[in-house]
Amino acid sequence: QVTLHAGAELDARRVKQYTLTLWASCPGEDEVEERLFVWVMAGQVLRCDAPFASAGGDVVQVLADVAPRTPLYVVLPQPLGGLTVPTLLPLPVSLQFRLRNQDTPLVLTRQGLVLAPADGFNPSKDTQTFRLEIEVMDRHGHSCSGTVRVEVLPSRRPRVTFLEPQRAVMVPEGIGPLEVVTQVHASGDNVRYAILAPTAPTLFTIDEVTGEIRSTCQLEVAHARLLIRAYNALHPTDHATTMLNITVQGTGLRAPSCVPALSMSQVPETVSPGSTLVTLRCTDPTGANGSLHYALEGPPASRSRFCMEGPRLQVNTTLDYDSEAVAAVGFQFTATIVVTAGGQPPRSTHVPVLVMVTPVNEFTPVCPSGATFTVPETAAFGSTVGRVAGTDRDYPLDSLEYSLEGGPGPTQPFSIDTCTGEIRVVGPLDSQRHKSYRLTVRLTDTRNDLDPAKRRSCLCDVAVHLQAVPDQAPVCTPEVQELRIVARSGGRQPVTRLACQGSPDGAVLAYAIAGGNEDGRFQLEGNTLFYLPSDLAEPRTFVLLVEVWGGPGVPRRSTMVALVVHVTPRSTPVPPSTTTRRTTLRKEPLVVTRTEAAWHPPAWFVAVLTVSGALLLATLGCVARSLLCR
Repeated sequence: QVTLHAGAELDARRVKQYTLTLWASCPGEDEVEERLFVWVMAGQVLRCDAPFASAGGDVVQVLADVAPRTPLYVVLPQPLGGLTVPTLLPLPVSLQFRLRNQDTPLVLTRQGLVLAPADGFNPSKDTQTFRLEIEVMDRHGHSCSGTVRVEVLPSRRPRVTFLEPQRAVMVPEGIGPLEVVTQVHASGDNVRYAILAPTAPTLFTIDEVTGEIRSTCQLEVAHARLLIRAYNALHPTDHATTMLNITVQGTGLRAPSCVPALSMSQVPETVSPGSTLVTLRCTDPTGANGSLHYALEGPPASRSRFCMEGPRLQVNTTLDYDSEAVAAVGFQFTATIVVTAGGQPPRSTHVPVLVMVTPVNEFTPVCPSGATFTVPETAAFGSTVGRVAGTDRDYPLDSLEYSLEGGPGPTQPFSIDTCTGEIRVVGPLDSQRHKSYRLTVRLTDTRNDLDPAKRRSCLCDVAVHLQAVPDQAPVCTPEVQELRIVARSGGRQPVTRLACQGSPDGAVLAYAIAGGNEDGRFQLEGNTLFYLPSDLAEPRTFVLLVEVWGGPGVPRRSTMVALVVHVTPRSTPVPPSTTTRRTTLRKEPLVVTRTEAAWHPPAWFVAVLTVSGALLLATLGCVARSLLCR
């Protein structure tokens, strides 16, 4: 018994053959020498190479601020030896990966990916090291193992920090809604802000990007403590907090108060200039209501379309929902009405205004000019005839639905796509019956009005002309073939292949045996004729008629091909004898039948014609006799 050494390792790339010389002897006999040849065949062996399989293992260095579950390493095997590289590629084979040590926050997936912890790494100032012992096994039971050491380096980016852990702010009472009270600022990257406490603030709100703190209503004397958190939007674990104490102080010079404190209006685009959107009711705490001044502030697009007439906010120009300028601002305008009271110092109140413009279906769809198309009569089912491109000036532009009046049918073998307006063929076309079709397409606009029921439509005339395509019968060369075959035993036997050409459009031809195959000895597949084996004892001649046609046209144009097949049975060998017998095979005559058109009248017609002829001859004889007698 020859076994492999325990420490041996075979490698077909280095040594493919080993020659072993064996000696064997028994007491009192001669020694026998033989050689044993051992061939080493290349196979799929899973092997982990360095540095993954080394004692120290492979090393990966990452920063502590990588996102949670970020791929850090992947094990990639190769045939005849494994290869481990820290790259992100799909695995070429089906493998199983198992983590031997569980004392690590890193995650090993079924695909061999090493991921960062679900909560990210601890943002420590020192280098952190994690060791993973990974075992790889393929479906054949081959396995290898290795080690990956992940070194987490301290983050190089700046931490999110507040300069002041606590801050006090004093603001006067009378500040209106959505006015900036103060602003907080934290250093770091991708900083965002949020109010932690109170969980549902009632007096203030914060802008998560700028850190501006605004009032939610008109402020009165009060005191509020806000716990504000600043965090990195890409790494939420990097955050800092600060405490903000806001005190609203009372003052004798209070700003005017207005009702409503916030104005929101929704108007149709057809609102006429001069219309009043809102009327403010403002009072001055000092009692001098006559000294209030109203002004409109905001973007230029808002100030050009609205104006103030005393306490009334009015429309200055038309609000066209279908224009690009209104679409650019999202069909809504923002502005601020500033109400100022006289005196020193001036006291003012700000009233935010939001005006939303709603669409009105003003225009009727327009049909395209010259909607005429031409399609060949041989167009297949689903072929595109053309596209009806209607237009509509309401926003969104050209938002139309298309429908065919009457629907598809035998008299109208077309359909139309409701979204694109494409006309397609859904029935047979025949230019001999219809030279052209006149279709009526309805165009209906959609999503052009706040009320979905308010829609406009129009009817468009579309002409579809059919282009006649000559339908020629297939041409086969030759039309008559005389063939001779010797019947063989076994499977079917090919006889001939018909050479036929159809229409210029390359339509597939169809073949069928029309006559002469009553006993089923022949079979036709495509254009190839096969002879089926049978117990034929004597030579026999078969006359087959094969019909060839192409296309589904009505009426069907076809060509007949005549095949005269002489089948001779395979001769059976006989024992040799001294007497030679000659056998002459009887040849069957080839009968060619020619059919000519003839007219065979009925018997009554022949009888009437005979009697009429006899009477005519008798009459002529009588006339001639009378003339001779005179």
